[in-house]
Amino acid sequence: MLLTVLVAAILAVLAVFTSPASAIEPIRISRDDVALDLSRALEFHRNKGSSFQVSTAPGIDGIVRRIEVEAKDETSSGDWAVFALANTTEQQLDRLIVAPHFRLVGSGLIWPDLGSRRIAAITPSEGFALDQQESPDADVFLVTLNPGAVITFIAELSSPDVPQVYLWDPEAYKDTVNSYTLFRGIVIGIAGLLALFLTILFVVKGTTMFPATAALAWAALAYICVDFGFLSKVIEISPGNEQLWRAGTEIALAGSSIVFLFAYLNLNRWHGHFSYVALAWIAGLAVIAGVAVFFDPAVAAGIARISFATTALIGIVLVAYLGLRGYDRAIMLVPSWLMVLVWLVGSWLTITGMLDNDIVQPALGGGLVLIVLLIGFTVMQHAFSGGALQQGLFSDMERQALAITGSGDVVVDWDVLRDRVVTRPDISEPLGLGRGSLHGPARNWLPVLHPDDRDTFRTTLDMVLEHRRGRIAQHFRLRAADGHYHWYLMRARPVVGSDGEVIRCVGTLIEVTEQKKAEERLLHDAVHDNLTGLPNRELFLNRLDAVIAIARDEEKVRPTVFVIDIDRFKHVNDGLGMSAGDTMLLTLARRLHRLLKPRDALSRFTGDQFALMLLSEQDPARIAAFADAIRAAIRAPINFAKREIVLTGSVGLVSWTSPSATAEDMVKDAELAMQQAKRFGGDRIEPFRPAFRSYGADRLQIESDLRRAIERGEFSLAYQPIIRLEDNTVAGFEALLRWDNPRRGMIPPSEFIPVAENCNLIVQLGLFAMQRAAEDLASWQKQIGQTPLSVSVNLSSRQLIRQDLVQDVRSALARANLKPIYFRLELTESLVMDNPEQAAHVLDKLRKLGIGLSLDDFGTGYSSLSYLTRLPFDTIKIDKSFVDDTSPKKSVLLNSMVDMAHDLGLAVVAEGVSNEADALQLRQMGCEFVQSFLYGPPLQPDAALRMLKEHYPLVQA
Repeated sequence: MLLTVLVAAILAVLAVFTSPASAIEPIRISRDDVALDLSRALEFHRNKGSSFQVSTAPGIDGIVRRIEVEAKDETSSGDWAVFALANTTEQQLDRLIVAPHFRLVGSGLIWPDLGSRRIAAITPSEGFALDQQESPDADVFLVTLNPGAVITFIAELSSPDVPQVYLWDPEAYKDTVNSYTLFRGIVIGIAGLLALFLTILFVVKGTTMFPATAALAWAALAYICVDFGFLSKVIEISPGNEQLWRAGTEIALAGSSIVFLFAYLNLNRWHGHFSYVALAWIAGLAVIAGVAVFFDPAVAAGIARISFATTALIGIVLVAYLGLRGYDRAIMLVPSWLMVLVWLVGSWLTITGMLDNDIVQPALGGGLVLIVLLIGFTVMQHAFSGGALQQGLFSDMERQALAITGSGDVVVDWDVLRDRVVTRPDISEPLGLGRGSLHGPARNWLPVLHPDDRDTFRTTLDMVLEHRRGRIAQHFRLRAADGHYHWYLMRARPVVGSDGEVIRCVGTLIEVTEQKKAEERLLHDAVHDNLTGLPNRELFLNRLDAVIAIARDEEKVRPTVFVIDIDRFKHVNDGLGMSAGDTMLLTLARRLHRLLKPRDALSRFTGDQFALMLLSEQDPARIAAFADAIRAAIRAPINFAKREIVLTGSVGLVSWTSPSATAEDMVKDAELAMQQAKRFGGDRIEPFRPAFRSYGADRLQIESDLRRAIERGEFSLAYQPIIRLEDNTVAGFEALLRWDNPRRGMIPPSEFIPVAENCNLIVQLGLFAMQRAAEDLASWQKQIGQTPLSVSVNLSSRQLIRQDLVQDVRSALARANLKPIYFRLELTESLVMDNPEQAAHVLDKLRKLGIGLSLDDFGTGYSSLSYLTRLPFDTIKIDKSFVDDTSPKKSVLLNSMVDMAHDLGLAVVAEGVSNEADALQLRQMGCEFVQSFLYGPPLQPDAALRMLKEHYPLVQA
């Protein structure tokens, strides 16, 4: 007896040490609790064997007891779950413990839980084991709780995981099951009718799109039947096979979605690779189905879920791409496929546990049926649209009639339903291909088509098939057996059957290779120079823009732009003819092109102006050396007609440094630098400097002010005396134009005269100068008498070529009442030599008026003495550069010029005399007149009158 008590005491101590640290916390229930989630209240014990001991929750008396439970299932895994319930009411409560076999929420993606029996038996700490209720899709146990009772329940688990355990009020659970049963019945009914209807539609309309849609509908119906537990009511499913059926339906859904997308978008029409991919994909899913049968359904279901998601994503990409290209079928599928994506997102949130709600699973099933229903409506739209002609074979006569409608030479007939193209006569023969090589599926044409035309060819035919109306008028290239491409124009129209689908596409093919070549030549000429073949300004700017875009991202790309203008090239055209000028331009183009490396570019802007883009050199010293090479290439003599012609060029250059600079900016800056090089005398290389922009802006401002200055009377004349060396008396004046701008003050003629010549204002200024000079001289003569006094006015090139020049001079003299003998015009030597024949003709007419003519800047131009003898000048003016010369031969040269002028009967005026010694020397040589600041600066009209009054007595009234 003592031994027994001792053993009991030891066992009690061991029980204390082996029991959990804390007792189970009971869940308190009341009458108002309809459904309680016990999932988180379960305490799991893994691998405890067929006999399991556990401590109970404290009873009403607060005592924690320990009980032992034996497994009732022979295949028990040894996993147990413990929970406790406390009835806090004074009434007896009946409740149902429900553990669903399958729950989509939290089932997982890669290795999903496909459902199984969850609880084999439940043993309470008091009373007998709970009775299990009949239920095909859940483990349901009825429990009765006495008032105030606290009972601990030990659940023997049939599977390791228990996704959900609920404590239901029996009546509420019955109502919930009935409501879900009604909903599921409605959804299954709609899905069944839809699958049956689409199958019937397939029988009526035998195109591939309809069986593919029907297969998708049957797959969705099978999935819903398994998910809603309907299949187990139709056929007997043995325990443990639910996972196999569920994996099979998910594989069927994934496979049918691939088939539908492939068939609906007609992906097999254009390339066999699409067919190979689809077949390989479906074959892979079939292998996975075998895995589900023989190995692990969970693995197969996971792969099927990933496949379905991939199909949905690829589908939306295809739908978007084809929809943007105008493919009607793709556009019509957009709403359905967007719903697929929404359903896919909801499913992902559910299986990952982010959406945890009992309504989610049946809602996803209903959503799947709605998607199939919308897809069915989309497909039926194609089935029931009207058509004009019946499907069938055409006779040769009918084919010829349709070809005449399409117009052309080669008749092309595409049987859309059989996907067979026929051409009469066979187009393969003119291309040198095998006879009938282009007869057959439309995709046979793709390898022969030019790569740039394939997408357009496919899209055009697809659009015609979808719109089911209109005409095809498309150019494309076909490769002949010799590798050359021939251009063809296809004109065709679709033929629509009674069901509204395109059944044929008939038209003609016309070879237009020669026309296309002519168009390409025109396009080439539009952006290239006709003489040299070089790119023109527009193409050069386009290429420079592309290089600048690259330069903004790559530091190693720094373009330099050269603008090259050939100096005095007009003399070449005038002296040797236009053909000689063209020959020299071609020679210069070849020379400049030889300087380039593959990355550089040369362009011809205008007649004698070239542009060059240098990319091969980045170092400033090497760029300068390249510029010198350009200058040397231009200066090298050109042999033409047994003569050596030496040309020079003005070169402006600018390097890209600012990311904001554009191609137009760089070219303008290089042109400004080139113009500056020309201002410095030409044959010069001038890098761009920012100051050149302000010079250009000043020219624009001067031009703007110049137009207003004439109207506002801002111009006046200053008169520089011309002195007789014989007696130092005033022989006349040279009228010099002066501009007093109110804002900028006096602007020198060297600034505004070139601007006036460029903007056609020099004629108005010349008329003003002639009229005012004639009026001033006439006024002076009234006050000092008729003295041998003359006034000289400079003539510009634009005035010389005017047909009205003689009339302008005659009018100015008449308005001023001045005799022609007192009026003179001065022309520079270079001006006369620009067009000596025209100059001689105009000067003869002026001479007949009786006015004097002076040749200014004598000795500085390129005149020929033979022309000088033919021109009616009476005076020459020796340029001051000869008078200021300090070389020993100065006197010899001046004496020769004076003697030659006298021998020709011309008077001589020497300009720029700076001292009395030079004046005395010129007088001894026989020079009659001098004009320089030594004898007086240019004078205002009133100052000139005072000077005349000092030299000539007043005429007495």
